[in-house]
Order: sequence, then structure tokens, then C-alpha cells
Amino acid sequence: MKALCYHGARDLRFETIPDATLADERDILVRMQRCGICGSDLHIYHGKGFSHDTGFSVGHEAVGEVIEVGRAVRRHKPGDRVMISAAVGCGECPACLVGHVSLCAAAGIKCYGLGHALQGCQAQAIRVPAGDFNAARIPEGVSDDQALMLTDNLPTAWLGCRNAEVGPGKTVVVIGLGAIGLMAVEASFLLGAARVLAVDLVAGRRAAAEGLGAVALEPAEAPGAVKEATAGAMADCVIEAVGDDATIALALRLAAREGVVSVVGVSQSSAFAFPMQTAFLRGLTFRIGTSSVRDTWPTLVPLVREGRLRPQRFVTHEMPLSNGAEAYRLFDSREPGVLKVVLTV
Repeated sequence: MKALCYHGARDLRFETIPDATLADERDILVRMQRCGICGSDLHIYHGKGFSHDTGFSVGHEAVGEVIEVGRAVRRHKPGDRVMISAAVGCGECPACLVGHVSLCAAAGIKCYGLGHALQGCQAQAIRVPAGDFNAARIPEGVSDDQALMLTDNLPTAWLGCRNAEVGPGKTVVVIGLGAIGLMAVEASFLLGAARVLAVDLVAGRRAAAEGLGAVALEPAEAPGAVKEATAGAMADCVIEAVGDDATIALALRLAAREGVVSVVGVSQSSAFAFPMQTAFLRGLTFRIGTSSVRDTWPTLVPLVREGRLRPQRFVTHEMPLSNGAEAYRLFDSREPGVLKVVLTV
């Protein structure tokens, strides 16, 4: 089968790899129809991956059609349209059984496309371990693009809001206005935020946030603008959706006394100088982590289906999988108008 494979920094190749096959009686095979490029995929693209492997298929966001199931699979059959959770759990331990995939006792935190251990979704077919647990049929009234955003991006934005304790009357700052950051802006208003201030270097992304009702700011002006907007109190809730040391430091600077900082940007820093004294004196709460995607679906699917959240509007570009290298270049460029890039077969 064909797949988009990593061979080094900015070296992605559309090439032939062994066909995906069932490895366990609980597995399902899915023919990929649409897959997304995530901001965290850029770490791999830049040569700063999560393993030392090369030659593996990348990507962890996909929707498609079931083409084969193991004999122990009960919820899926060939022909089903499914969305695949980017977070992979065993489906059997106590944590998985209540939806907390990130606490899976057997798998830890697993994700597609980080190495050969679990090949990525940017391929013609995908092996989904514990398919009854790690994939779900796409509900009626949910489009493929909506379902694709439910595989990772929207659950991550939702985690950012919930971890930041966004609620009625709160002042929220969102730093980083890619698809996840913009969805966090939209979700913050849904959760009752009184005002949202949105921070990014890219003018077009700031304009997109303004279109959602936020006050858009450049990073350099954010401290003064947040201080002025809150009469010196600063923000109750800060959501960081970049994962860079500088933006995490900015998030901590913008938080009010007893404020909450939620980091959902993927950080690979091992030397971040956390301001412990400042955090202690101001009573800050700091949270960082990944989303248990499957746990969010009962909440998010109805909100998407009823139009309360509209993640599909952040899909800006569609390209064939065979042109994946160019799709990554475009996504990495942050050219005007580029938010979410989707690959198809």
C-alpha cells in the first residue's frame, strides 16, 4: 500500500510499504478517506520526532471505511464509516473502561505515526488496535470533516478550556491561533466566557479570531493589553496552544492571581525555567497534558451535530496523499489563509 513516510527532517516520501494487516483478533482495518496534518506532526517534520525511527508512516488523525475486522470485534463491520481516536488505549483496563485513555494501564500514552510500533494514519489503510474501543462509527448528521476534527483537534481544544477552568463570566486568553487555538476561542464562548483575547504572530489568524468574537493581539502587545482590559487583574484562564518555551512563559505572565494556565501545545523542552516563586506568590494553577479523545465524544458530538461548535470551518486546504510532502510544506509555512490541511486518497 502507499503511505507518507518520514525519512528525516523535511524528508517525507509517498512510497510503498507493507500492507496493513490484522495483528490481533480485536483489531480492525480501515481504508483511509481523509486524514489531517496536526501541529504536533511538525515536530516530526522538523526532525524532532518522538522516536529515532525512520521509514515509518506518519499522522494520527483519520476517518475512513472499515474493510476488515478481527473475530473478536463486535461493534464494527466492513462498510462502516468510522473516526479513529488519535489516543490509543487497550480498551480493557479500568481507566480505559471509563474513557480515560491517557491513564491506560497497558498502553500508557500511545499515538499513531510516532514510529514503527504503530504506523501512522497518512496511509491508504490503517490497523486500529482494539478497534471496538479506539474507533467509533461516525454518527448521523456529522460530516467527514467534522468527524476528522473530532479525532484530535477539537478534543484537544476542549481539554485546553476545561483544564483552564473556563466558565461563565471569565476572562480568557488563548495563545496560538492555529485550528486548535481557534477552536478553543469558540469553545470558550460556548462555555460562557465574558471575553476572549487571542494572541498570535500571524495577522490572518488574528483576523479569524476576531471573526469569532475575540479581541486579537500580537504577542508583544499582549501583556499591556490584557492588563488594560482587566484593570490590572490579568486573565482568569490562559490556554497555550503552541508548546514553545516563549509562549508558555507568556501564558504564565498573563494569568491573574489564582488564575489557571492550561498548556495543550506539544512541548519537547527539557530546560524550561518554570517561575516557581512567581507561581507560588500568585497562587497559579498550571496544567499540561494530552486529551483522552474518546472520553470527549459524548459531549462534543452533540455540540457539533447541533452547530454549537463548527470545527469544519477551520479546514482550509485539501490535497491528495500523493502530494503530502507539499502539503506539509504549506502547513509549516503558515502562509495567509492556511489553517487545517487535509489529505485524501
